[in-house]
Amino acid sequence: MAKRGPAYGLSQEVQQKTEKQYDADLEQILIQWITTQYHNHLGWPQPGCENFQNWLKDGTVLCELINGLNPEGQAPVKKIQASAMAFKQMEQISQFLQVAERRNIACVQRTLMNLGRLSVAQDNGLFSGDPIWFPKKSKENPRYFPDNQLQEGKYVIGLQMGTNRGASQA
Repeated sequence: MAKRGPAYGLSQEVQQKTEKQYDADLEQILIQWITTQYHNHLGWPQPGCENFQNWLKDGTVLCELINGLNPEGQAPVKKIQASAMAFKQMEQISQFLQVAERRNIACVQRTLMNLGRLSVAQDNGLFSGDPIWFPKKSKENPRYFPDNQLQEGKYVIGLQMGTNRGASQA
């Protein structure tokens, strides 16, 4: 991320709003999960938004994570290499976040949180770590009613239809 001078006006408001969305506790959970999921040593970043962003910046951690969530030999990212060259970093990040238009670290946190939640829900044995780090994915709960119960419902006047007060046969 390029270093820019101080923000003013609307830019400052947007920057402050983005900074408020960042969750330091979630940062620690995500670091713990990523290092557990990737079985080789990745190293832990120092606490803080900038350090977390720099840890993810070149895309190697993200690519290793996404490869660790796939079966052996079916890794979606074939070539992972640490590089200080900006175009290589962007290439690796785009392999992980193809639809991201802007790098917003709070959005990256939420994306990683959802990725972890989905990998726990798959229950295919490839998830490493503690499943309680991520909220459970909701499951479908379809309701089935017998035909006679559905027919009875046709004779009930719903509140959105008004009331039958004052109605007469006349």
